[in-house]
Formats: sequence, C-alpha cells, structure tokens
Amino acid sequence: MAAPMRACECLCKCTGGPYARIRYLLQFKRRSHSNPWKSGDYGATVETEIGNRPFKISSGKLARFADGTAVAQHGDTSVLVTAVSRDRSVQQNFVPLTVDYRQKAAAAGRIPTNYLRREIGPSDSEVLTSRLIDRSIRPLFPQGFYNETQIMCNLLAVDGMNDPDIISINAASAALAVSHIPWNGPVGAVRVGLIDNEVVVNPTRRQMFQSTLNLVITGSEHDKVVMLEASANNVYLQDFQKAVKYGLKETQAIIRQIKKLQNQIGQEKKEVPPVSAPSEQITSIVKSLAELKLRDIFTDSSHDKISRDVAVRKVRTEVVRDVQESLLQNGASPQSTDQPEVDAQAIHQAFDALSKEIFRNLILDEHKRCDGRGLRDLRDISCQVDLYKPLHGSAIFQRGQTQVLCTVTFDSLDTAFKSDPMSVVAGGLKEKNFMLHYEFPPYATNETGRIGASKRRELGHGALAEKGLRPLIPSNFPFTIRLTSEVLESNGSSSMASVCGGSLALMDAGVPISDAAAGVAIGLVTRTDPEKSDILEYKLLTDLLGIEDYLGDMDFKLAGTKKGITALQADIKLSGIPAKIVMEAIQQAADAKYEILKIMNNTLAKPRSSRKENGPVTETLQVPPHKRPRFVGAGGYNLQKIRSQTGVTITNMDETTFQVFAPNKDAMEEAREIIDELLQDNVPEFEFGAICTGKIVEIKEYGVMVELHPRLQPVLIHNSQLDMRKVNHPSVLGLEVGQEIRAKYFGRDPANGRMRLSRKVLQTTSR
Repeated sequence: MAAPMRACECLCKCTGGPYARIRYLLQFKRRSHSNPWKSGDYGATVETEIGNRPFKISSGKLARFADGTAVAQHGDTSVLVTAVSRDRSVQQNFVPLTVDYRQKAAAAGRIPTNYLRREIGPSDSEVLTSRLIDRSIRPLFPQGFYNETQIMCNLLAVDGMNDPDIISINAASAALAVSHIPWNGPVGAVRVGLIDNEVVVNPTRRQMFQSTLNLVITGSEHDKVVMLEASANNVYLQDFQKAVKYGLKETQAIIRQIKKLQNQIGQEKKEVPPVSAPSEQITSIVKSLAELKLRDIFTDSSHDKISRDVAVRKVRTEVVRDVQESLLQNGASPQSTDQPEVDAQAIHQAFDALSKEIFRNLILDEHKRCDGRGLRDLRDISCQVDLYKPLHGSAIFQRGQTQVLCTVTFDSLDTAFKSDPMSVVAGGLKEKNFMLHYEFPPYATNETGRIGASKRRELGHGALAEKGLRPLIPSNFPFTIRLTSEVLESNGSSSMASVCGGSLALMDAGVPISDAAAGVAIGLVTRTDPEKSDILEYKLLTDLLGIEDYLGDMDFKLAGTKKGITALQADIKLSGIPAKIVMEAIQQAADAKYEILKIMNNTLAKPRSSRKENGPVTETLQVPPHKRPRFVGAGGYNLQKIRSQTGVTITNMDETTFQVFAPNKDAMEEAREIIDELLQDNVPEFEFGAICTGKIVEIKEYGVMVELHPRLQPVLIHNSQLDMRKVNHPSVLGLEVGQEIRAKYFGRDPANGRMRLSRKVLQTTSR
C-alpha cells in the first residue's frame, strides 16, 4: 500500500491543480492512521454558544474536492458552504468573487410550489442574502489576489426557528479559513435583536416578531467591524449603539473557534503574487505632468459630476500621450516587450494611483472636498410633491446631482406580496402590503445599457429603502401600497434619496405614516500603517458623493425619523474598522438626518388629512350568513361579475365581512348598485316548518338542487333527506331536472347560513 501512495503523492507534487486536494487528504490520512475516504473519520469540529444555543462548525467531511468546505449548525439549521478558486486566465485588478446562496425546499421538508416543482432562478431573498455574505467576506481578500472565486451555500436542513443567513456567513468564513485561498479572515457574524429593551443575540424567529431591531453585524479580529445591516422600528440612537457593541463582542467567540478549526485542519495559504506596480520612472513622470492639474480639478468647486469626469479624462489622455513620447525620446520602443514601462496600462495605473492619493490627501490634510463643502456639510436639497394629478401620490427629491422620482400606487389587499413557502421558513415575511421598487436606468449616470429585470444592486438598494420606510406604515391600512423610486440623476446615495422622496410621496398620498423619514450616507477616508494596516488618521464625510464613495473606504447609509433609526447598511472596503469610528458615523449620520428632515418639513410636514379625489376608495361590507351564498354566487360568480363590469375588487375578510375596493368613486357607486340589488330583501322568507315547492335545476350524485325562488340560490336536498329508504343516487326515485318537488323548511344552518330542506319528513307525515 505504501508504494502506490508514494507514486500518487509524487503525481500530486508534479501536477498540482485538483490533485493538490488529494495530496492534502493523503497527508491527513497518515496523521490519523485511518482511511478517510472509507470511514468518514476525519476533519474536525469546533463549538461555542451563541444566544444560549450551541453553534457548531465542522470541516473535512463533505464536498472534499472543494478548496475549502465547512458545515455550520445552529439549533437544527445546517448549512454547507464551499469555496473554490481558480487561477485567472485574463489580467484584471479586482476579485471576481461570486456568492451563490440558494434555498433548498427539501431542507425544510417542502416541495417547490412553481410549475416545475424544482428550484428555478434565485428569488429576491436569495439575492439579498448572497449580497449579505459577499459584503461580509470581500473586504478581507488581500490586494493582488485576483483569482476567480466562488462561494456556494447549500442549505442542508432548516428548522424554521434559526435563520440560515447568519449561519451561512460563518460557514463561508470557515470554508475560506481552512482553504488554501489567500484570505485575511476569519470573520464572525451574529444577528442582534432588541426585545423589551434587552439585547438578544441570534434570536429565534418567534423572538424576532417581538423585536424592534434586526441587526446583522460581521466582525473581524481585534473587535473590528466589517459589515453592518439593520432594520429597526424607530430604535433610539443610544440603544442602537449598545446593540452594535454587544454584537461585535459576540462575534469574537465565533472567530476564535474558526481559528481553532483552521489550526487543526487548515491548509497552507497560496502565495499572493506581488502587485504589479509601474516603474519609478513612469510614476515620477506622471506625477510631474498631472499632479498640479489634478489638484486644480479636485479643488474647483464649480465642477459637477460630468464636467469633473471629463476634465480628469482629458488630463489622463494628455498624460498617457506625453509619457509615451517622453519614454520614446529616451530610446524605448513601444513594440518592445523588454520595455514594459511604455505600456499604456502601466501609465493608467500610475495615473489612477496619483488621482486617488491627491483626492484623499486633500480631505485628510486640508479638509477640502471636491465640491467645496465642509466635511459635515450637506449638498443643496430641494423637494416637490403632487407632481401629476392622476397619481395617488408623488414626490421628487433633489440632493445635489442626485434626483429621485417617487410615486405611490394603491390597490386592493388581494395584490399584497406573498412569499413562497420556502422563503417564509427561511426567515422571510409571509405577506406584505407595502413594497418599494427601486429603478436605476443607465441615463442616470450618462451611460447606455440594457434594461430589463432588476439587477442585484437594484434589489439591494430597494430593500434598504423599503426597510427605512416600512416601520412607518400603519398595519391596518386598507390598501396595498406600491412605492416606486426611479433614479433620474445619480451622484451618490440614491438609496437614501429614495427614503426621503418616498416619505414625501407617502404623505402626499395621504398615508397616515407615524413620522417623516430621511436618509443620508456617511463616507470614510483613512491613512493606514502599510505594515500593520492600523488606521493612523481618518475623516468622516457627510452626504457622500459618488467619487468619494469610489475613492473612499466606506459607504455608511442610515435612515430614520427624528425619533430614532429605521435602517442602516455599512459597506466597508477595509478589513475592518474600530467600533469607535462606527459610533461616530452613527452620530454624524443622525445629526445630518435632523437637518434633512427640517428641509423636507418645509415642503410637507405631515400626511394629508384625506386621500386625493382621483384615488381609490374602500368600504367594509357586512353580509348576514344567510345572504352570503346569494351575494357570492356559485363559485364566486357574482364577485367576479362585479369585478369585470366595474373594476371593483371584493375581498372576503371573514365569514360575514367583505372589503370592497374601487379604483375611484364612480366605480364604487356603480358596484354599490349591484351589491344592493343582490342583498335586497324582496325575496320570500320561509317560516320554520313551512312546506314549500321548488323546481329541480340540477341532479348531483349526492342530492338534487332545488330553486325555491328566482332570486334565491338553489338549495341542496341531500340523498339522506329525499326518501325514507336509503338513496344512492336521486335517479332511482325517478327525479328529473325541471320537475317540481315539495319539501319542509327547517331553518338555516347556523355555521354557513344555508337553508335546510327535507322531503323525507313529508312522507312520514302522510303515513
């Protein structure tokens, strides 16, 4: 056995690639003195306690051909995450990371409800969870590692109590930690709730219904924050900050266990190829040619987004041309492979590095922003409501060069969004009558491109803006609300502009929201120690510009009312920032939010007292149980007829209550006439015990349908009430359609209001 092992080991060393994983397993086999492929006795498991429940992470048993694999379990919810990376085939300067989170119906003991009865395409909740995992791990990939990397999350079991999204983040962290993929992790993630003003870590689904906060926090070593995402029901600032600190502390226990797992079975990390940098000669020439010009552009506050970009592109073109000419004069050949410094790519790289350095130094050293604002200043804001008469509600919100058009549409409760069963089990809402749809067309940034289904970015921004407004919507509102936010111009923070414009549009539509809401983005620019990556100096920027987001280190979005916080999302490009900076960013965002709300209140301070005349109307209709069959009709025929004739939707709320939704008052008046006619009492009322005569209109296997009056629904006389003898089918008695039949009336069924008739008792009486 030893000889074949040595041969295979030699093959692994020579070929590399997928055989490297086999070599790793063979080495582990010798250490454990057993055959891992047969016995399954290999790998390792670590465990800690989160939220008073055990949290386990194991690796080395499943999906062994993947570069890294881990199974995380919390309660009875288990997730398998695999990490695979391959060498890049083309030159690039970013990490092509793909995170694919999929909900498996079998994991919850369900069958998919689509027509194929199998998983097809990612749902919105799957896309949002994939983004959550991506934002938690992406900042920790080292600079220079640009290999294509794929993280796949496979739900093994879902217990309906412990949400798999948090488990997936930790499993992805463990899978990357034990793999040979270069990564500066691990990270740990927890969900934090606030129940009765008490912080709860990783609350169950039942506890989350009582929580006013849903905070997901991902942390790295040394109590640093990597990612934040939250929705809240107007949580006070100090309570939110307390929850962040508490959650960050809990992530450290998970990180310690993942490091323990990494020490036990982790593979040696691949070396990261050195980052290609332009030569000192090119860097020097580019700096001499472009430094002053770039500084003038970045300090000229008269520039807007487009003119600034045009000016920078013009300088870039001139610099590339001049540098090439300068090098050619010194004897370099543009076709020579021995003279890489003539390559335009290297010149572009040097120019980009210089642009970033100048832009950031102006903020750090001189406290100057490219549009002339101070570090805490807001851009100019203007608002307008009631834009077009046919709309139920509308608003336009302009902040600098970010412009968002928001419209509100009302519809019946039947049109509420209903999640698929698997999304509900995995932690989503079962039904919601408020939806915010965010659109970002290419022209918003002076670009062209394809339009169609919402991209991941649009889904993410729309979900964040919806979180910011959802707590304000009254739970008993009689309509389904669809709020659309179309970005017409974009120069940073369009999702937070959607919160501001959406709040105004809701008030313009007469939705009695509890308070107005606003949102703002905070940026971060740092100067770090190149060896330890510690932050030496930093500046926070209020109301982030697009270029400040691109060249900065953080996009920190916060939405809320004057009372508290409703939503938060932090995208951090560094491998983690101290909690101190996070607390300052929260406070600075809260201060800016108050200022924005003051400006918005000058346009519309509170919801309109009534909805617009052209808006929909709704009424509640009480129908006695005995009139319900007549009102609804066979198979709901009457309700469908009313909808087709008038456009009015009638929704059954309970046994006696219906909600009537009409698109306008005229439609309601037309429907009311039909409803009154259906419910009018000009039909005979029978006394208990009365003998009545009717006509058979239908013969069924279990009885006959008898029409007692043209305005009454046909009544069933069951086989058991047709004759003294046992009747298997009405035809044995010679009964036919159109034949008259006599029966005795025994009142109505108290449960469903149906009339009770008996022909059998008349036979008993006659005898």
